[in-house]
Amino acid sequence: MPSHHPRTSLSRRGFLVAGAALGLLPAAPARADGGPRPFGRYGSPARRLTPATLYVDPHGRGDHTSVQAAVTAAGGTSQALSTGGGSGRTLVIAPGTYRETVVVDAGRTETTWIGASEDPRDVVIVYDNAAGTPKPGGGTYGTTGSATTTVQADGFTARWITFANDWLRADHPEITGTQAVAVKVQGDRSAFTHCRFLGHQDTLYADSIALGVFARQYYRDCYVEGDVDFVFGRATAVYERCHFRTLNRTDLTAAPYGFVFAPSTAVANPRGYLVTRSRVSSEAPDAFYKLARPWVPGSDPTARPMLTVRDTRLGPGIDAVAPYTDMSAAYPWQSQRFAEYRNTGPGAGITVPENRPQLTDEQAGSATRERYLGDWTPWKEC
Repeated sequence: MPSHHPRTSLSRRGFLVAGAALGLLPAAPARADGGPRPFGRYGSPARRLTPATLYVDPHGRGDHTSVQAAVTAAGGTSQALSTGGGSGRTLVIAPGTYRETVVVDAGRTETTWIGASEDPRDVVIVYDNAAGTPKPGGGTYGTTGSATTTVQADGFTARWITFANDWLRADHPEITGTQAVAVKVQGDRSAFTHCRFLGHQDTLYADSIALGVFARQYYRDCYVEGDVDFVFGRATAVYERCHFRTLNRTDLTAAPYGFVFAPSTAVANPRGYLVTRSRVSSEAPDAFYKLARPWVPGSDPTARPMLTVRDTRLGPGIDAVAPYTDMSAAYPWQSQRFAEYRNTGPGAGITVPENRPQLTDEQAGSATRERYLGDWTPWKEC
């Protein structure tokens, strides 16, 4: 995504252990070695949960020491899980920091990843590529290529895992492409529960595999942090009971520091991003962040971004007077599909009504997870 300030820098790196801001999980120290039972209640290679379960442990006590090695070994489809999980594999991942890039290609469907300790702070998949990082063979990675984890397959589920990109502007003042994606999700029926997504610019890329494909995604009890457009893309995505946190910036002296959402919904897609029963907090000064701006990418100039935020607490970090802004004057936010309903908190105050489009009660009846996700009901499996 375009950078608001392409040559900025940041000094903050401690977000790999920033789970205290989550507010959804009890504080607990990470167990670096996984303890005597690195896979918790999920068995082990000697006592496999199911024939389709693989175990990942950085200390060699599993089937593989890296997540990508396990993904590769899992292949595409396999026998059905005895737990009724579908045709794919389950990866049980022991506590540890996995510094690697991971790609789940489109053929590896119906895959489940489980953080064995059931605390997302213990299992961290992290790397530090940015859009402007030089590639070994020449050129740069670009926004998509910067992703630490890329999920292209349908039917992907992750629980209790941290996805992070710890690239920092301050470390690379020579790089102008500062987008650094923690995870890019493109598959249909992709579900994340009790996960963390950590980065700065373009943290969570909720997208689809192709322009004409409407990918449904569900995020529940998750924590996402960043600064510029840190939740973005063209997926049909529901964020339920999630916590979005905007970061402070020492490299800027004036607002705005950034933008929480930047959807790029295709014009033919009737449903974009839905945020419900969530909250937005901030480390930055009051009113220094915008709630959203529309992204109309060059690859889809007809896009009509859609975002509905409802029943959500917006903290003082959000500019209540003008919560939306343009990314490009050619595509004003007023022409897009932005709306709110029954939000609370200092950042939700309606002081200039024309700047805060509100749904009617009747319209809100269609802004639900059931309407957005159709016959897919992932919340029943949480």
